[in-house]
Amino acid sequence: MTAGSGGGAGLLPDRHPTADFFICDIFDATPKGDLGSMEHPIFSLSTRPDRRVLSYEHNGTTVEVTPSVKGRATIHDKDILIYCVSQLMAALNMGRAVSRQLTLKAHDLLVATNRDTSGDGYARLREAFERLAGTRITTNLETGGIETTRGFGLIEAWEIVRRSRGGRMVSVSVTLSDWLYRAVLSKSVLTLSRDYFRLRKPLERRIYELVRKHCGRQSSWTVSVTVLHKKAGSTAPLRVFRAALRRMIQDANLPDYDMSEAPGDRMVFERQGQVVAPGNGPVLSESALEAARGLMPGADVHALAADWRAFWDSTGRVALQSPDKAFLGWVRSRRA
Repeated sequence: MTAGSGGGAGLLPDRHPTADFFICDIFDATPKGDLGSMEHPIFSLSTRPDRRVLSYEHNGTTVEVTPSVKGRATIHDKDILIYCVSQLMAALNMGRAVSRQLTLKAHDLLVATNRDTSGDGYARLREAFERLAGTRITTNLETGGIETTRGFGLIEAWEIVRRSRGGRMVSVSVTLSDWLYRAVLSKSVLTLSRDYFRLRKPLERRIYELVRKHCGRQSSWTVSVTVLHKKAGSTAPLRVFRAALRRMIQDANLPDYDMSEAPGDRMVFERQGQVVAPGNGPVLSESALEAARGLMPGADVHALAADWRAFWDSTGRVALQSPDKAFLGWVRSRRA
C-alpha cells in the first residue's frame, strides 16, 4: 500500500511544511541592527524608568513612543531585538524558513550579548521583555519598501516556555512586531561590531548606531552637534550633551570609528583603518557591488568595498587587471 492510500497505513500529509515558530540555534550569528531603529531615537537612553512620551520628526518621518508603567524600552533592552534579528538573518542566508515567532535559549542570548548569566541577569532579562512589549510606537516609518502609519509594540508577545528548578528561565518564546519582521525579510539591516555589547554608556551605544548607519557608504561623517542631539534622542541640555561627546572623544571607546571635534560645533567620525581616500583606490562597477550583495546578503557593500581597498593598500597596491574580479574573490574569501 502506498503512502496516502486508505487503510490507515502510510503518512499523513504534511499540513505544516513551514513551522509557525523559529528556533534560535545559530550561536555565532553576526550581530545585526535594523535600519529604522538605528536611524531614529526609539529607545530610552536613561538608566532610570523613563515614562515620558517621546515625539520626534525628521525629514518627513514621525515617531511617537509611548511607554508603559514599566517605562520606555532602553537601548540595552534592544540587545534582545539585535539577537533576534541576527538569528533570523543568519537563517535566511542559510536558506532556512523563518517566522515572526522565535524560541530562544535565555542563556545563549545573555552570552551572545555580553550579559551577566547570574540570577540577576535573568531577572533583568525578564524586565527587558516587559518594557519591550509595553512600549508602543506610532510612526509612518518605512520598512521593506512599505510606508504605513500605525501603532505597534516593539515585540508583540513573549512568554517563558520553561524554567529550571532554580527558577531561572531556560527558554523564551518571542513574537516580533510585523514592522521589525518586515525589516528582516527586506534585509534592511546593518552588521554591528560585537564590541557594541561592551559599550557601557547608553549614549555611546546610540552614537555608534548613528555612525554605523551614516558611515556605511563613506569614509567619514560630519554632523552638527544640534542635529546629533536630536537624532540621538537625548533629553539632556545641549551643553551637557556636548560635554558628553567630548568625554567620548577622550575615552575613544567607539568600535571601528575615530571621533573628533570640528569647527562650527560639529563632530567628525572616521572609519578606522581608512587609509585609501575615496576615489584613490580601484574603481568598482555597480554590477560588482550588486554581485557582492548576492554573495553576502544583508552586508553593507560600500563598507565592504572600503575594507577591500584598505586591504589592497596594505598589500602594496598591486596593479589589478580586473578590480571587480579581485574584489569579488576577496568577498568570497570573507564569506568562507
